[in-house]
Amino acid sequence: MHLWLELDNFRRLRHSDGVEKPPMLQTPSVAPKKKKRGMWIAMLAVVLVVAAFAIVVIVKRSAPPITVQTTKVSRHSITNLVVANGQIQSVVEVTISPEVSGEIVALPVKEGQPVNKGDLLVKINPDVYIAATNQADASYRSALAAKTSAAANLEKAQADYQRNLQLFNSKLLSESDFIGFKAARDVAQAQLDSADDQVNVAKASVDSAEEELDRTTIVSPLTGTITRLNSEVGERVLGTVQNAGTEIMTLSDLNQIEARVNVGEMDVVGIKPGQQARLEVDAFKDRKFTGVVTDVADSAVGSGSQSGSSMSSSSSSQSQQATQFEVRIRVTETEPAFRPGMSVTAEIETEYRTNVLTVPLASVTTRPMKAAPKIDPPKMDGTNTTASAASGTKITTVNSNTVAGTNAGMVAGKIASANKSNEATKPTDVVFAVAGDRVKAVAVKIGICDDNYWEITDGLTNDQEIVSGGYRAIGRDLQDGSKIHIGPAEADTEANK
Repeated sequence: MHLWLELDNFRRLRHSDGVEKPPMLQTPSVAPKKKKRGMWIAMLAVVLVVAAFAIVVIVKRSAPPITVQTTKVSRHSITNLVVANGQIQSVVEVTISPEVSGEIVALPVKEGQPVNKGDLLVKINPDVYIAATNQADASYRSALAAKTSAAANLEKAQADYQRNLQLFNSKLLSESDFIGFKAARDVAQAQLDSADDQVNVAKASVDSAEEELDRTTIVSPLTGTITRLNSEVGERVLGTVQNAGTEIMTLSDLNQIEARVNVGEMDVVGIKPGQQARLEVDAFKDRKFTGVVTDVADSAVGSGSQSGSSMSSSSSSQSQQATQFEVRIRVTETEPAFRPGMSVTAEIETEYRTNVLTVPLASVTTRPMKAAPKIDPPKMDGTNTTASAASGTKITTVNSNTVAGTNAGMVAGKIASANKSNEATKPTDVVFAVAGDRVKAVAVKIGICDDNYWEITDGLTNDQEIVSGGYRAIGRDLQDGSKIHIGPAEADTEANK
C-alpha cells in the first residue's frame, strides 16, 4: 500500500514537470515595429524602382527601330527673309479736291488718261465767284474815292491852319478860334488815314475774291496718270476751306512705283531702310522684281489718334487683330504695266551669314529638358540658398553641422524632396545625333534661317551625322536613346494627315 502511494506521487510529480508554465507578459516595444515597417517600405520602394527601370529597358530594347533619314552637318551661307504681303502704289500720289464749293461744269479727263503739268482737270461754275469779285472791286473803287475826298479835306484844313496861325501870332486871332482850326486839321488827317486803311481792306477783298475765282479752275500739279476718278460733270462738290472736301480724282506718277507691305511686330524690328528685297507681283507670275526698303512706319497700321468713344468701341476688334507696321519698298525696275492696287509679295533680306554650320529645317525640334539648379556657396550662419533655374523659387538648406542627431537627417530629407519637386522641364531646341544604331538628343542653339536651313551656333560640329527625317519620327517618335533604322522615307504624307 505504501509502495502504491509512492508510485502515485512520482507520477504526479512527473506530470507537473512536463506542463509548460505560461510566459510572463511584457510591455510591447513600439519603436522596433515602426523601424521594421519603415525598412519594409524602403525595400519595397527599391524593388519597384528597379522593376520599373528593368521594364523600361526591356521595352526599349524590344521596341522596333524607327526608320529615319540622315544627313551631315554642313556649312552654307544663309539669308534670313521676312515675307510680307501688300499692294503696289505710286510713290507720288496726289488727291485732287476743290478748295471752293460749286457745280462741276467741265471735266475734260477720264480715268487712266495721262496728263501733263498745267493741264485742265476740273472747272467749277464761277458765276457766284465772278459776282463776288465784281462786288469787291466796286468796294475798292469806292474806298479810293473816299480816300481822295479825305485828302482834299486835309489839304483845305491844312491851309486854314497855316493862315490862322499867322493871325494868331500877330495877336489878331483869339486862342480859342486858333485851337478850332488846329483841331479841324487833325480831324482831316485822321480821316485820311482811315480812308487809306479802308482802301487796303477793299484791295484785300478784291484779291481774295479773285483767288477764289481762280480756284474754280483746277489744273494738274504734276505729270502723271489719272488713277481714280470719283466725280462727274454736273455734280456738286464741297470745298476744303472748312470741311474735308470732295475727292474728285487721284493723280499718280507711275514712273516711280513702290510696294507697301504690312509686317508683323515680331519681324519689323529687324527691318531698316536700305535693305534689299525681292518682289513677286501676282499679275507678273513669271517675273521677279527687286527693290530697296525706303521707309518703316513708326506706328502700327490703324493706330492713329482716336477719340475716347471711338477708341472704346473699337478696342475689342483691334485686340483680335495682329499688330502690323507698314514698310515701303521702292521698286528698282520700271514697268509701264504696273497699276496701283496690284497685289505683291515681298521677301526682305534682313540678315546674312556666310559659311556657317547649318542643318535642315526639319532636323530641329523641341523636347523637354531638365534645367540644372544653381547652388549658391554655403553661408557662415549655416544656411544655404538653392535657386531652381526652372521654377525660380528659392529653397533654404541647413548645414548638417548645425543640427544634431535625428533632426539633421529629417531636415536633409525634407530639403532633398523639396529640391526634387522644384526640378522642372522646359522645351529645348534639339537635334537627334546618330550614335551607332541609336540617337542622342543634343541641345542646340539656333540662329537665323532661310527656306532650307537653320544656323547652328552651338551644340554640333561639322560633318556630324544627324537625323533629317521623317516628319513623324522627328516630331513625335524619337526620344533620347531610341533605336533607329536608316532607310527611305515612308508614308510621311499619311502621318501629316
